[in-house]
Amino acid sequence: MEKESASRALVARGFGWLVLAVTAGYMVNVVLNFWFDFPGVTAGLENPLSLVQVAVFAVLAAVAVLYVLRNPDVSLRADATRISDFNRFLVRAAFWVVLLVGIGDSILSFLRVQGFLEGIVGDDLASSLARADFRGVYLHVPLIILGIVIGAVTRGLGFTWLTLMVVIAELAIVFSRFVFSYEQAFLSDLVRFWYGALFLFASAYTLLEDGHVRVDLFYASMRRETKGRVNSVGAVIMGMTLCWTILIVGFGTASSVIAGPILVFEVTQAGFGLYVKYFMAGFLAVFAITMMVQFVAQFMDSIADKRGEPGGRDAHAGTM
Repeated sequence: MEKESASRALVARGFGWLVLAVTAGYMVNVVLNFWFDFPGVTAGLENPLSLVQVAVFAVLAAVAVLYVLRNPDVSLRADATRISDFNRFLVRAAFWVVLLVGIGDSILSFLRVQGFLEGIVGDDLASSLARADFRGVYLHVPLIILGIVIGAVTRGLGFTWLTLMVVIAELAIVFSRFVFSYEQAFLSDLVRFWYGALFLFASAYTLLEDGHVRVDLFYASMRRETKGRVNSVGAVIMGMTLCWTILIVGFGTASSVIAGPILVFEVTQAGFGLYVKYFMAGFLAVFAITMMVQFVAQFMDSIADKRGEPGGRDAHAGTM
């Protein structure tokens, strides 16, 4: 009986890591499809580039399976903790990216609207920075890399500070409009940019802390093992399915709701506003990926609860 239980735990761990491997493979192939003109995995086995894309999935899946088989003594909770810690890094890096891009693009937009940019960088570079594709590649991409590096070397959940940044941006709008009679589109864009990031990036952390509101009649009275069963099924059927739907619909074609704006560096039509509309489409991808990762961690934790393993948390204080 004990051996059978250990085998089921191994299967649960394997399933979780395979989901992460397939998600990573899918995103790698999204990049290959849209930025390197690969034909896709459905192009046929006779196409060498399509074989490369199939191999991406195969290699990542093999790595996931080998990790589980070579570490059979690792507990479900240990894997769930490791996955959640990685997700913290993803959210932390995303916070630094949107913070740096928001500030950097706002400074550039302010210099443009006030006519200072030409005197600082010259007419040619100022004209180039007015193009979304140039600004995206030569301003945003370096800031994205810097944000990821900062997220890797710092600790703590930085997105919680994004709330303060949204408040400061709103105060700046109020003071500039009613005290100095100064109003520009980039100020409103900055608030929307940061607020959208706060709402979507905080979802995975809220799931980690079990902070999403539950509306139920039966769940609160269930035993811990039954809650684990319910949560594990919900994480797969409701959670992972939703995340996959967002990723598949968002990256289905070059004109999809996520891929389309990113490929053309889509911007708003508000004159001298921020050039970050395509970023906000990417927020949906970050939301889906971080939620997928956290649902995998929740699935493993829930299976551990179902098995009665020690170390779980009865953290369902948000139940209504």
